[in-house]
Amino acid sequence: MTESAKSNDRLQAGGSTSRSLLADARLADPEAWERLSRLYAPLVAFWCRRWGVPDQDIVDLLQEVFAAVAGHLARFRKERPEDTFRGWLLTIARNKTRDYLRRRSEEPAGAGGTEASLRMQQVLDPHADELKSDDADDAIFDAVLRNALDAIRGDFHEQTWRAFWGVVVEGRATADVAADLGMRPGTVRVAKSRVLLRLRLELGDARE
Repeated sequence: MTESAKSNDRLQAGGSTSRSLLADARLADPEAWERLSRLYAPLVAFWCRRWGVPDQDIVDLLQEVFAAVAGHLARFRKERPEDTFRGWLLTIARNKTRDYLRRRSEEPAGAGGTEASLRMQQVLDPHADELKSDDADDAIFDAVLRNALDAIRGDFHEQTWRAFWGVVVEGRATADVAADLGMRPGTVRVAKSRVLLRLRLELGDARE
């Protein structure tokens, strides 16, 4: 990698493009909010459908969820390794779905109140593991990761990206990737760490 390429990576990975997505969202940056909703709306919609919200009400419920995120974002902090934006968002989505189902349960029985009541009991089950994952949930979050990777791809020099991709995505040994790219193993590890940090920033899960 040339010195100019290294400088370009440092500028791109350390400049404004690498600021935390949540930090920008807290500043009411419209672009940050657009990125946030583009990344996470499909996952929130999946959760809501799994909890029994009909498709015709998903858009309105998404607006409620992200309005709550906007109103409480300043309170979210990564104080422990297990504190993630995804988990925090899931809790908000669950609470908003609970409120929605409670409203539905108060409607006349002919409007689906009994069914909504049963679904609410399921959502409120104290024995349910909020962060329990299944194959479908994992597939949706994989799509979130792909969107985030697409969003940050342009922030890195080609050599840095290929080093990251070879080790993290393809699962190849650092030494093999380094040999193929004509890089030192230590440089490959630095490239991997740089892109992973940027990815965590994009997903809102980096410690601030």
